[in-house]
Amino acid sequence: MAHPTQLGFQDAASPVMEELLHFHDHALMIVFLISTLVLYVIIAMVSTKLTNKYILDSQEIEIVWTILPAIILVLIALPSLRILYLMDEINDPHLTIKAMGHQWYWSYEYTDYENLGFDSYMVPTQDLTPGQFRLLETDHRMVIPMESPIRVLVSAEDVLHSWAVPSLGMKMDAVPGRLNQTAFIASRPGVFYGQCSEICGANHSFMPIVVEAVPLEHFENWSSLMLEDA
Repeated sequence: MAHPTQLGFQDAASPVMEELLHFHDHALMIVFLISTLVLYVIIAMVSTKLTNKYILDSQEIEIVWTILPAIILVLIALPSLRILYLMDEINDPHLTIKAMGHQWYWSYEYTDYENLGFDSYMVPTQDLTPGQFRLLETDHRMVIPMESPIRVLVSAEDVLHSWAVPSLGMKMDAVPGRLNQTAFIASRPGVFYGQCSEICGANHSFMPIVVEAVPLEHFENWSSLMLEDA
């Protein structure tokens, strides 16, 4: 999860997020190179008193600074489109979970099970135990098996919400009357935090998302206990 004074992204917990981090570094390096070149040209133009008559009117330079930006844009666009299609790819999900946004909590329904669903509310500050995070902890976590394709169906009951977990590379709008879907694979066990990312009213800041990725055996034990309690 994020920590104070953090400058970069959260550690990736899914293959898609790893690709996004690599693309970010790739694009940032191009931006640094362009910025360095522009800064050098500005300093050279301001500091030198000499004038090169061949630069003032040069067909070759016109060609270079027209073609070079086009090549740079292609180098950025191709990996970007690749990741865009990867994020839309949903292949044979092992588990489907429906996440419904409400004012101001989330409800989860495991559609592969007959009666497995629950509401997820933020834990009030006065009820937090040592080690829990203020404004991020919930009374019920969305538990998933690690290294398994998970499909999440996202919708809302009242106003616009957005289901977002940064370390998994997930962000999907929850729109009333519309069912959006996304998919991810948690590549390691852990607890991953997110929040509603669409302003949805007075308590928008108080509807966190907690995804807990566990080994398959632990997930089966958890689901059995939840079904018994239901």
